[in-house]
Amino acid sequence: MSPAVATFAAVFAALYAAHSFGDHWYGQTHRQALGKGARTTQGVRHCLAHVLLLAAHKFLALVALAMVTGLWPSLAHVAVALAVDGVSHYWADRRYTLQALAERTGKGDFYQLGQPRPGRDDAHHLGTGAYAMDQSWHVAWLFVTALIIAAGATG
Repeated sequence: MSPAVATFAAVFAALYAAHSFGDHWYGQTHRQALGKGARTTQGVRHCLAHVLLLAAHKFLALVALAMVTGLWPSLAHVAVALAVDGVSHYWADRRYTLQALAERTGKGDFYQLGQPRPGRDDAHHLGTGAYAMDQSWHVAWLFVTALIIAAGATG
C-alpha cells in the first residue's frame, strides 16, 4: 500500500470517528439539534455552533492521529478541508436545503420515509430517510475532506 493511500485511510477513519461521535453524542446541545433547521436567526446560530464544535472534534481527532502515528498534515490543508467540510455540514443541517435537493433529484419520497404521516407507517423504527440522507451527505464530504488533508500530509 502506498503511503498516500495509508494517509488517506487513517485521516478518513479519524474524521469519520470524530463525525459520528460529534454528530450524535457531544457535538451539539439538545437545543441545537432541535433548532438548527429553523429558518430563523436562532436556527442559524444553533447550526453554526454545532458545526464549529464538530470541527473542533475533527481537529482533535487529527491531532491524536498525528501524535500516535507521526503523520502531520499541513495546517493549511487541514484548515481548508475543515472549512469545506463545515460549509457542507452546515448546508445539510439547515435541513430544508437537503430536503429541497432530495425533492429536486427525485428522492423526496425517500427523504420523507419514516416520518410520521397520517395513515402511513414507513417502519420508522429503522430510522428516517432524512437521517440516512443527512449522514450519507456528511460521509461523502468526509471523503473530500480526507482527500484534501491527505494531499498535504507528511509522515
